[in-house]
Amino acid sequence: MTQTATSYAAIYLAPHLDDAALSCGGQIARRTRAGERILIVTVMAGDPPTDVENDYIRSLHARWDLERDAAAQRRAEDSAACRILGADHLHWPIADCIYRLDPATGRPIYVSDDDIFGDVHPAEQPLVAEIADLLRSLPAAGQIYAPLTIGHHVDHLLVTEAAQQAFGGDHLFYEDYPYAQQPGKLTAVIGDPPDGWAPTVFALDAADLQAKIESILAFRSQLSTFFTDRADLERQVKGYAAQVGGERVWEKIKRAGTGA
Repeated sequence: MTQTATSYAAIYLAPHLDDAALSCGGQIARRTRAGERILIVTVMAGDPPTDVENDYIRSLHARWDLERDAAAQRRAEDSAACRILGADHLHWPIADCIYRLDPATGRPIYVSDDDIFGDVHPAEQPLVAEIADLLRSLPAAGQIYAPLTIGHHVDHLLVTEAAQQAFGGDHLFYEDYPYAQQPGKLTAVIGDPPDGWAPTVFALDAADLQAKIESILAFRSQLSTFFTDRADLERQVKGYAAQVGGERVWEKIKRAGTGA
Protein backbone atom coordinates (compact mmCIF):
# COMPACT_ATOMS: atom_id res chain seq x y z
CA MET A 1 0.00 0.00 0.00
CA THR A 2 1.22 3.48 -0.76
CA GLN A 3 0.50 6.38 1.56
CA THR A 4 -3.26 6.49 2.05
CA ALA A 5 -3.77 8.66 5.13
CA THR A 6 -3.14 12.24 6.21
CA SER A 7 -2.01 11.16 9.66
CA TYR A 8 -0.45 8.07 11.21
CA ALA A 9 0.07 6.60 14.62
CA ALA A 10 3.73 6.16 13.71
CA ILE A 11 6.13 6.69 10.83
CA TYR A 12 9.23 4.52 10.52
CA LEU A 13 12.15 5.98 8.56
CA ALA A 14 14.05 3.26 6.68
CA PRO A 15 17.29 4.14 4.90
CA HIS A 16 16.99 1.04 2.69
CA LEU A 17 14.31 -1.23 1.32
CA ASP A 18 14.49 -3.79 4.12
CA ASP A 19 15.48 -1.84 7.22
CA ALA A 20 12.00 -1.40 8.67
CA ALA A 21 11.13 -5.08 8.32
CA LEU A 22 14.46 -6.20 9.77
CA SER A 23 14.46 -3.81 12.70
CA CYS A 24 10.79 -3.15 13.46
CA GLY A 25 8.69 -5.70 11.59
CA GLY A 26 7.28 -7.31 14.72
CA GLN A 27 6.09 -4.11 16.34
CA ILE A 28 4.69 -2.80 13.06
CA ALA A 29 2.67 -5.99 12.55
CA ARG A 30 1.46 -5.84 16.15
CA ARG A 31 0.35 -2.24 15.79
CA THR A 32 -1.42 -2.60 12.47
CA ARG A 33 -3.32 -5.65 13.75
CA ALA A 34 -4.48 -3.46 16.62
CA GLY A 35 -5.89 -0.99 14.09
CA GLU A 36 -3.10 1.60 14.06
CA ARG A 37 -2.11 3.24 10.79
CA ILE A 38 1.63 2.88 10.19
CA LEU A 39 3.73 4.41 7.40
CA ILE A 40 7.15 3.10 6.35
CA VAL A 41 9.21 5.68 4.46
CA THR A 42 12.23 4.33 2.60
CA VAL A 43 14.56 7.23 1.92
CA MET A 44 17.16 5.59 -0.36
CA ALA A 45 14.73 3.85 -2.72
CA GLY A 46 15.54 5.65 -5.96
CA ASP A 47 16.95 4.45 -9.26
CA PRO A 48 20.69 4.82 -9.82
CA PRO A 49 22.16 7.13 -12.45
CA THR A 50 22.02 5.31 -15.77
CA ASP A 51 25.80 5.37 -16.31
CA VAL A 52 27.05 4.30 -12.86
CA GLU A 53 28.76 0.92 -12.67
CA ASN A 54 31.84 -0.45 -10.97
CA ASP A 55 33.22 -3.69 -9.56
CA TYR A 56 31.60 -3.10 -6.17
CA ILE A 57 28.14 -2.57 -7.64
CA ARG A 58 28.55 -5.60 -9.89
CA SER A 59 29.58 -7.76 -6.94
CA LEU A 60 26.55 -6.69 -4.90
CA HIS A 61 24.13 -7.19 -7.80
CA ALA A 62 25.58 -10.66 -8.32
CA ARG A 63 25.09 -11.49 -4.64
CA TRP A 64 21.54 -10.20 -4.80
CA ASP A 65 20.89 -12.01 -8.11
CA LEU A 66 19.58 -8.71 -9.48
CA GLU A 67 21.53 -7.89 -12.62
CA ARG A 68 19.00 -5.48 -14.16
CA ASP A 69 16.62 -2.93 -12.63
CA ALA A 70 17.86 -3.79 -9.15
CA ALA A 71 16.24 -0.79 -7.47
CA ALA A 72 12.85 -1.46 -9.09
CA GLN A 73 12.95 -5.10 -8.05
CA ARG A 74 13.87 -4.15 -4.51
CA ARG A 75 10.96 -1.68 -4.38
CA ALA A 76 8.65 -4.51 -5.44
CA GLU A 77 10.05 -6.64 -2.61
CA ASP A 78 9.37 -3.82 -0.16
CA SER A 79 5.79 -3.40 -1.37
CA ALA A 80 5.22 -7.11 -0.72
CA ALA A 81 6.80 -6.85 2.75
CA CYS A 82 4.64 -3.87 3.67
CA ARG A 83 1.51 -5.77 2.66
CA ILE A 84 2.53 -8.57 5.02
CA LEU A 85 3.02 -6.04 7.83
CA GLY A 86 -0.20 -4.16 7.03
CA ALA A 87 1.66 -0.85 6.66
CA ASP A 88 1.50 1.91 4.08
CA HIS A 89 4.74 2.84 2.36
CA LEU A 90 6.52 5.67 0.59
CA HIS A 91 9.56 5.24 -1.66
CA TRP A 92 11.68 8.36 -2.07
CA PRO A 93 13.88 8.92 -5.15
CA ILE A 94 17.31 9.16 -3.50
CA ALA A 95 19.64 6.39 -4.66
CA ASP A 96 21.43 3.94 -2.38
CA CYS A 97 24.91 5.11 -1.41
CA ILE A 98 26.60 2.58 -3.71
CA TYR A 99 25.15 4.45 -6.70
CA ARG A 100 25.71 8.05 -5.61
CA LEU A 101 28.32 10.21 -7.32
CA ASP A 102 30.55 13.01 -6.09
CA PRO A 103 29.09 16.13 -7.75
CA ALA A 104 32.57 17.61 -8.10
CA THR A 105 34.18 14.63 -9.85
CA GLY A 106 31.28 12.55 -11.14
CA ARG A 107 32.84 9.47 -9.58
CA PRO A 108 31.15 7.00 -7.22
CA ILE A 109 31.65 8.00 -3.58
CA TYR A 110 31.34 4.62 -1.86
CA VAL A 111 33.06 1.70 -3.59
CA SER A 112 33.76 -0.81 -0.80
CA ASP A 113 32.39 -2.19 2.46
CA ASP A 114 34.90 0.00 4.29
CA ASP A 115 33.42 3.05 2.56
CA ILE A 116 29.77 2.30 3.31
CA PHE A 117 30.50 1.53 6.95
CA GLY A 118 32.84 4.48 7.32
CA ASP A 119 32.15 8.18 7.68
CA VAL A 120 29.75 10.16 5.51
CA HIS A 121 31.69 11.76 2.66
CA PRO A 122 31.93 15.58 2.92
CA ALA A 123 30.33 15.89 -0.53
CA GLU A 124 27.13 14.41 0.94
CA GLN A 125 26.40 17.14 3.47
CA PRO A 126 23.92 18.91 1.13
CA LEU A 127 22.02 15.61 1.00
CA VAL A 128 21.28 15.90 4.72
CA ALA A 129 19.39 19.14 4.15
CA GLU A 130 17.59 17.62 1.16
CA ILE A 131 16.39 14.68 3.23
CA ALA A 132 15.41 16.97 6.10
CA ASP A 133 13.20 18.99 3.73
CA LEU A 134 11.51 15.78 2.58
CA LEU A 135 10.96 14.72 6.18
CA ARG A 136 9.22 18.02 6.95
CA SER A 137 6.71 17.20 4.19
CA LEU A 138 5.56 13.98 5.85
CA PRO A 139 2.00 13.63 7.15
CA ALA A 140 1.32 14.11 10.84
CA ALA A 141 2.36 11.26 13.09
CA GLY A 142 2.12 10.45 16.77
CA GLN A 143 5.65 9.04 16.70
CA ILE A 144 8.61 9.14 14.34
CA TYR A 145 11.26 6.41 14.44
CA ALA A 146 14.75 6.83 12.96
CA PRO A 147 17.74 4.46 12.99
CA LEU A 148 19.94 4.41 16.07
CA THR A 149 22.82 4.01 13.56
CA ILE A 150 24.15 0.77 15.04
CA GLY A 151 26.57 -0.55 12.43
CA HIS A 152 27.58 2.94 11.27
CA HIS A 153 26.23 2.57 7.72
CA VAL A 154 26.50 5.91 5.93
CA ASP A 155 22.87 5.90 4.76
CA HIS A 156 21.65 5.27 8.31
CA LEU A 157 23.86 8.12 9.53
CA LEU A 158 22.46 10.48 6.88
CA VAL A 159 18.82 9.66 7.64
CA THR A 160 19.25 10.08 11.37
CA GLU A 161 21.15 13.36 11.00
CA ALA A 162 18.39 14.63 8.72
CA ALA A 163 15.74 13.54 11.24
CA GLN A 164 17.56 15.54 13.91
CA GLN A 165 17.45 18.60 11.66
CA ALA A 166 13.79 18.10 10.72
CA PHE A 167 12.37 17.18 14.12
CA GLY A 168 14.83 18.72 16.56
CA GLY A 169 15.34 15.46 18.40
CA ASP A 170 11.62 14.95 18.96
CA HIS A 171 11.69 11.40 17.64
CA LEU A 172 12.57 7.89 18.74
CA PHE A 173 15.28 5.50 17.61
CA TYR A 174 15.06 1.85 16.62
CA GLU A 175 17.85 -0.69 16.90
CA ASP A 176 19.33 -1.32 13.48
CA TYR A 177 19.00 -5.09 13.05
CA PRO A 178 20.92 -7.32 12.50
CA TYR A 179 23.85 -5.08 13.44
CA ALA A 180 22.34 -4.72 16.93
CA GLN A 181 22.95 -8.37 17.71
CA GLN A 182 26.67 -8.13 16.99
CA PRO A 183 28.75 -7.86 20.18
CA GLY A 184 29.69 -4.31 21.11
CA LYS A 185 27.76 -2.58 18.32
CA LEU A 186 24.91 -1.28 20.50
CA THR A 187 27.12 -0.13 23.36
CA ALA A 188 29.33 1.74 20.88
CA VAL A 189 26.33 4.03 20.27
CA ILE A 190 24.60 4.32 23.65
CA GLY A 191 27.35 3.37 26.11
CA ASP A 192 27.44 0.69 28.78
CA PRO A 193 25.48 1.43 30.86
CA PRO A 194 23.41 3.60 28.48
CA ASP A 195 24.33 7.25 28.88
CA GLY A 196 21.33 9.52 28.29
CA TRP A 197 19.16 6.85 26.68
CA ALA A 198 15.91 5.25 27.86
CA PRO A 199 14.62 2.01 26.29
CA THR A 200 11.11 0.82 25.50
CA VAL A 201 10.49 -2.81 24.58
CA PHE A 202 7.69 -3.95 22.30
CA ALA A 203 6.79 -7.46 23.49
CA LEU A 204 6.12 -9.73 20.50
CA ASP A 205 3.93 -12.81 20.37
CA ALA A 206 4.28 -15.70 17.94
CA ALA A 207 2.10 -13.98 15.32
CA ASP A 208 4.19 -10.81 15.48
CA LEU A 209 7.43 -12.74 15.04
CA GLN A 210 5.98 -14.78 12.19
CA ALA A 211 4.89 -11.63 10.36
CA LYS A 212 8.35 -10.16 10.85
CA ILE A 213 10.02 -13.29 9.49
CA GLU A 214 7.70 -13.45 6.47
CA SER A 215 8.27 -9.75 5.72
CA ILE A 216 12.05 -10.23 5.80
CA LEU A 217 11.70 -13.26 3.51
CA ALA A 218 9.92 -10.99 1.01
CA PHE A 219 13.32 -9.37 0.43
CA ARG A 220 14.58 -12.35 -1.50
CA SER A 221 17.53 -10.45 -2.93
CA GLN A 222 18.85 -9.46 0.49
CA LEU A 223 18.69 -12.74 2.40
CA SER A 224 22.17 -13.93 1.54
CA THR A 225 23.67 -10.73 2.99
CA PHE A 226 22.75 -11.70 6.56
CA PHE A 227 21.36 -15.26 6.59
CA THR A 228 22.28 -18.63 5.13
CA ASP A 229 18.69 -19.84 4.72
CA ARG A 230 15.21 -19.56 6.21
CA ALA A 231 16.10 -21.66 9.24
CA ASP A 232 19.07 -19.41 10.00
CA LEU A 233 16.88 -16.31 9.62
CA GLU A 234 14.28 -17.70 12.03
CA ARG A 235 16.95 -18.73 14.53
CA GLN A 236 18.61 -15.30 14.52
CA VAL A 237 15.40 -13.24 14.62
CA LYS A 238 13.80 -15.31 17.36
CA GLY A 239 17.07 -15.44 19.29
CA TYR A 240 17.51 -11.69 19.41
CA ALA A 241 13.83 -11.16 20.24
CA ALA A 242 14.22 -13.54 23.18
CA GLN A 243 17.36 -11.73 24.28
CA VAL A 244 15.76 -8.26 24.45
CA GLY A 245 12.16 -9.29 25.14
CA GLY A 246 10.83 -8.41 21.68
CA GLU A 247 11.97 -5.33 19.77
CA ARG A 248 13.59 -2.43 21.54
CA VAL A 249 13.47 1.28 20.74
CA TRP A 250 15.28 4.12 22.46
CA GLU A 251 14.56 7.70 23.46
CA LYS A 252 17.25 10.30 23.89
CA ILE A 253 16.78 11.84 27.33
CA LYS A 254 16.64 15.62 27.21
CA ARG A 255 18.72 17.13 29.96
CA ALA A 256 17.15 20.02 31.86
CA GLY A 257 18.42 23.38 30.76
CA THR A 258 20.41 22.06 27.78
CA GLY A 259 17.75 21.57 25.13
CA ALA A 260 19.50 18.31 24.23
